[in-house]
Amino acid sequence: MSRIADTFSRLRTEGRRALVPYITAGDPHPDHSVSYMHALVRGGADVLELGVPFSDPMADGPIIQLACERALKHGTSLRDVLGMVARFRADDDATPVVLMGYLNPIERFGFEDFAQAARTAGVDGVLIVDLSVDEAPDVAPQLRAQGLDCIFLLAPTSTGARMKAIASLGSGYVYYVSLKGVTGAASLDPADVATHVAEIRENLELPVAVGFGVRDAAGARAVGQHADGVVVGSALVQRIAELAETPDAVPAVLEQAARELRDALDALA
Repeated sequence: MSRIADTFSRLRTEGRRALVPYITAGDPHPDHSVSYMHALVRGGADVLELGVPFSDPMADGPIIQLACERALKHGTSLRDVLGMVARFRADDDATPVVLMGYLNPIERFGFEDFAQAARTAGVDGVLIVDLSVDEAPDVAPQLRAQGLDCIFLLAPTSTGARMKAIASLGSGYVYYVSLKGVTGAASLDPADVATHVAEIRENLELPVAVGFGVRDAAGARAVGQHADGVVVGSALVQRIAELAETPDAVPAVLEQAARELRDALDALA
């Protein structure tokens, strides 16, 4: 069982939901990302999503686009991100780490070489935002060969056929995008989330994590009533942005933010 599957299985047994925070690697400087990852875990994170900075993050809103720009300004590369995971693993061998990014940097790295390097660094899963289901049969087996979970996005517009395709190609969990738009773009509609999560559960058995519109504890609690996990990205990245000139102050803020989200989710147990 992978670290991701083990985590969701344990949480399900405990009647708890996974807290899945996202930050962009290298934001505001590559030297700080590992300490931010540890801070989120101290606050109660169950799975970490680490964004690979990309020059054209088309699914991300302005907050994460600016985070990518800050990271790329310091030359943060995919190899640098893998190095961050390896350093994180020196002190944390339990918390799953998922890389979230776009196809181009991985293609340039080479899928087989990337999968081997990611596994060696301690990565558990990969979510490639612009990987289509048609392309996935060429990519997912190479990730699985190294024990990495291939995680897919589902949107409100996803068809039953796409869900069934993901059921055969994906592992770890599926990431349900709770709204039509980019990250951090709009408010949640919990009733709509509930309807779509129920439809997803009819088509595949993987845990469902919901993100893209969760900004605070109240939103996490609303989504957590229906999902196995809650992803929070832009709200955390915005706090990093506000402290970009004093990056040493960020860990305490992230830890507190994660703890508030953790408490909201645990109140559902």
